[in-house]
Amino acid sequence: MTSSKFKPVEEQLAYLKKGVAEVVPEAELRAKLEKSFKTGKPLRVKLGVDPTAPDIHLGHTVVIRKLRHFQEMGHKAVFLIGDFTAMVGDPTGQSETRPPLSREQVNENAQTYLEQVFKILEREKTEIRYNSEWLDKLTSYDIVRLCAKYRVARMLEREDFRKRLAEQQPISVHEFLYPLMVAYDSVVLEADVELGATEQKFNLLIGREIQREYNQELQIAVMMPILVGLDGQRKMSKSLGNYVGITEPANEMFGKMMSIPDELMWSYYELVTDRTPQEIAALKQQVETGGLHPMDAKMRLAEEVVSGFHGAEAGRKAAENFQRVFRDRQAPSEAPVQRLARSLPTQFSTLVFICSLASSRSEAERLIRQKAVEIDGVVIDDPRKVIDLSKPQEFLLRVGKKKFVRVVVE
Repeated sequence: MTSSKFKPVEEQLAYLKKGVAEVVPEAELRAKLEKSFKTGKPLRVKLGVDPTAPDIHLGHTVVIRKLRHFQEMGHKAVFLIGDFTAMVGDPTGQSETRPPLSREQVNENAQTYLEQVFKILEREKTEIRYNSEWLDKLTSYDIVRLCAKYRVARMLEREDFRKRLAEQQPISVHEFLYPLMVAYDSVVLEADVELGATEQKFNLLIGREIQREYNQELQIAVMMPILVGLDGQRKMSKSLGNYVGITEPANEMFGKMMSIPDELMWSYYELVTDRTPQEIAALKQQVETGGLHPMDAKMRLAEEVVSGFHGAEAGRKAAENFQRVFRDRQAPSEAPVQRLARSLPTQFSTLVFICSLASSRSEAERLIRQKAVEIDGVVIDDPRKVIDLSKPQEFLLRVGKKKFVRVVVE
């Protein structure tokens, strides 16, 4: 007897593998899905996140969205806040030991994280856990027993550890504990599947080995690729400034999305939208055959992303605003107003500065020489040129692509 609670296994697999970089091992995932289909028992799918910073950007959402996909297929999403492990610090990708966070910092970040992840996950269908529930309670004896279940030689196979050893960089003993504790989380939660980025592969595979030591069924490791940032070259990162924050204003998010290189948008369609591979392939073919302009395809992407975090109405308005400002070269409807008292003729560089569109007069002069300044659509290219402000008037001052001020001389 089979259950009708779940979609057919092949259909589930096709959806769950969308955008995935690697499944270890895929045959076992299929077997688990088949068993789940027959018994009607959902898989427990774990995603652990250490709240080391307060805000989530689009890169973080790739793996959270995959957790949502498992939810949509009827499985149990377990969102684990690593409030204990965040204080230890994940050594993944670290070239040196990172300073530990305080409990207060972690708790504050965790609260912000939860407010943001429910823009993607279904709140009522998500099991929220904190690993301090069990890791805080481990005795010294328990920790020694856990450490006895893994070999130092295997730990030193980890790329970041191996590299630091070769470069004679220090490795603290507590960093060895991190992957063991993350693995122990999988034991406590009885995870069937664990999600993570490709750079987390080592941690996810240790989870399988520690589950074996505790006589549990082994979890499947499902790894998502790293989202490339707006520069089209490096991973999305706040420190690199190539990120899209999911709580940023709709227009700002939309503008950032439109700045990605054309060839990168297909990766974004795959990783940060819920479109099926077939839909994405059809869109791509339209662009390649000239039936759809790349900018229009990118605008659809930007609207979908903004709508996902701000609602459909905000997505539509952001698209309209972008169309008006950047394609039709009109001012945004919400351009700020700068009121000026009538005065003697003033150099354009001074006007740009006093309207706060440049940090200094010298920067204003440079922008003018670069032909980045317009008045009512007319480019100004001589910083010594003056404008008569002795009469009441109104005009639109534009600097670069995104800075506008409606100047009202009274």
